[in-house]
Amino acid sequence: MGAIFASASRNLDALASSRGVKEALQQLSRDKQWINEKHLELCRVPSPTFQEQRRAEWMLAAFRQLGCEAKIDQAGNVVAFLQPAAPPPYIAVTAHLDTVLSPRSPDDVRTEPDGAFVGPGVSDNGAGLAGLLALVRAMKSAPPFGGLTASPVFIANVGEEGDGNLCGIRHLCTTSPLASRIRTFLVLDGPATEHITTEALACRRYEVAFQGPGGHSWIDYGVGNPVHALSRMITIFAENLPLPTAKFSFNFGIIEGGVSINAIPPLARTRLDLRSVDEAVLERMTVILDAAVTRACEWENEKSPLGKVTGKIRETGSRPGGRLPKDAPLLQAVQMVDAYLGIRATTDCASTDANIPLNLGIPAISIGAGGSGGGAHTTGEWFKPDGRDLGLKRLLLLIALLLGE
Repeated sequence: MGAIFASASRNLDALASSRGVKEALQQLSRDKQWINEKHLELCRVPSPTFQEQRRAEWMLAAFRQLGCEAKIDQAGNVVAFLQPAAPPPYIAVTAHLDTVLSPRSPDDVRTEPDGAFVGPGVSDNGAGLAGLLALVRAMKSAPPFGGLTASPVFIANVGEEGDGNLCGIRHLCTTSPLASRIRTFLVLDGPATEHITTEALACRRYEVAFQGPGGHSWIDYGVGNPVHALSRMITIFAENLPLPTAKFSFNFGIIEGGVSINAIPPLARTRLDLRSVDEAVLERMTVILDAAVTRACEWENEKSPLGKVTGKIRETGSRPGGRLPKDAPLLQAVQMVDAYLGIRATTDCASTDANIPLNLGIPAISIGAGGSGGGAHTTGEWFKPDGRDLGLKRLLLLIALLLGE
C-alpha cells in the first residue's frame, strides 16, 4: 500500500504542477478575501427549505458573472457548466441551498472580531455554496485541464434539509435530463475535512396525529384526550424499541396540540425522525410505531366512556441507505489526495444528499469544503475561514484527478 501511495504522490505532484491545475490552485490562494465576501453575501439571502428561490437566483447570477452557462432546472436546482455544451459524462459537484434556520435580517449574519462568521446557515451550508463559487472561479481563471474524459457540472440544489426529502438530488438522479449522464457526485456539505461520508444513513420521517371530540376541561371531562394519547404513544414506543443489533436513533422533534389550558384539545400531532445504519432495523421501528399508536388509542379509550380518540400515521419523508465500496476508485482518489496534502480523514456514515446516488449505485461522497464550523441548525451557528484554502485545494485536485480518469 505504501508503494501505491508513493506512486500516487508522484502522479499528483505532476498533476498539481501542470499548467491549468497549478494556476487554479494559485487562484484559490489569491481569492481568500473574495471567497469570504461571497460567503457572507449569500448567507444573508434567506433560503429555508421549499423557499430557496431567492438564493437560487443569487447563485444563478453569481455563476453567470463567473462566465458559466447556468440555469435553474424544473426542481429549482441551479445547474452551471464551465463551458457551453460541455459533453458528458459529468462529475457533479453539489451543495445544498436550503437552511434549517434563516436570517430575519442581513445583520443576523455577521463577522466577529476573531474573524468567525456567525448566523443561520453560515456553516451548513454556506461553506459548501461558497466552495462551489471558489472552485468555479479558480477553474475559469486557468487554461483547460488536459486529457479530460469528463466535464464538471456545479449544482446548488434544493431540498436537503428537514422535509425537503432530498428532492433536488432525487430530481438530478431520476427525472433530470442529466440523470443518466452523471457518473460521480461530490457533495459539499459544511466545512469539515476530517470526515468522508461514504455510507448513507437511512432515515424515515412520520407525522402522527390523534383526534378527538374536544371540549371543556371540567364539563366534558371523560372524553378522549388526544394529547394524553400522544404522550402515551411516545412512552410505549420508547419502551419497546428493538435491541441495538445496529445503531439507531429516534427523535420526536415537534409536538403540537391544544388551544387553551382549560379546553380538551381536539387534535394533537408530533413529527418523528427515525434513523439507522440498517434498514431492517428501521422497518422494525416503523412496526413498533404503528403498534404504539394502536395501543395508545386503546389505552385512552378504555378510560373514556364518552368521545373516543383515533390515531393516524403519515410518512413525510424517506431517505434510503447505501454504501460506497471500500475499494471504490472514488474513495481511493480522495484518500490519495489526502495523503498528498497531509489531510487525515476517516470515513463515516451520515444522512446527506449523497444518500440518493449511493442508493442508486452511483459513486458519491459527501465532504467538507474547508475551514471549521459548529452549532449547525442553531441560532449560534458559526464558521471560521482559517484553513479553508486547504479544503478547496483538496477538492480542486480531486476534481482534476476524476476528470482525467
